[in-house]
Amino acid sequence: MVDISPGCILRAHAALAALLAALPLTAGAAPRFADYPAPAIYQGRGAQPLLADAHSRNYATRLRDAATEKPDFAGRYVLATWGCGASCTMSAAIDAKTGAVTWLPFTVCCWDADVDDHLEYKLHSRLLIVHGARNEQGGGTHYYQFNGKRFAEIRQPPRHAPHPPGDHQ
Repeated sequence: MVDISPGCILRAHAALAALLAALPLTAGAAPRFADYPAPAIYQGRGAQPLLADAHSRNYATRLRDAATEKPDFAGRYVLATWGCGASCTMSAAIDAKTGAVTWLPFTVCCWDADVDDHLEYKLHSRLLIVHGARNEQGGGTHYYQFNGKRFAEIRQPPRHAPHPPGDHQ
């Protein structure tokens, strides 16, 4: 039989309690813009959007208008967004360097009244935060990372140091 001192048991309990207390802060933490940095910021002249598919050709005017803006997403993209019905928007990322168009694979609607921006994004980050229902299904807040070719949902947030609630910087 092993004889364990009371001090050893207390230290083990304290270590276990500290570990359990830290888990909810890191495991459920929302992705931050800093977790998904853009590789570089494009400074050149904006390219005309490539209307390579029927969907892009249907929205050529919207895409061309948006392509005149400076990049505002993921280093070199303009995130073009416009209405597609009552409280509904559709979006596409236009590569300012090449003109390639990547569509957000759903429309967004029905975000909460207290949401200022149903799509949150930054020039220096590949993270897109979507508030509301996608294709009029469900709701809530969803996180996507953009790799230049597609938007991939982040189902398991990265593990990182805790940050204050609401800090998506």
